[in-house]
Amino acid sequence: MKDEPVLATTTTPTVETAEAIAGRLVEERLAACVQIAEPITSVYRWRGKVEKAKEILLLIKSTRQRVQEIARLLERMHPYEVPELVAVPIVDGSASYLEWLGENCRP
Repeated sequence: MKDEPVLATTTTPTVETAEAIAGRLVEERLAACVQIAEPITSVYRWRGKVEKAKEILLLIKSTRQRVQEIARLLERMHPYEVPELVAVPIVDGSASYLEWLGENCRP
């Protein structure tokens, strides 16, 4: 089902970048809500080396239908060469919240 609710995540290097992306996602109705959590520590492999960095986490409440549009927005706005975008289905939750989420992600 294309309009099923999802929780998508991405990370950014700065709060300013996170706020700019979050604002655009909500303005364009690609997300009903974006929470910004900071700082987190990410440990990852990049170009053959294990790296560690402080990052800002974005928790994006959206629908499956909007994930590819979110990916395109990240490609345009994100400073990373390979920005994270992972979306997982929300299998249950408050009916009124999930209804609100769906209404606020409709084009």
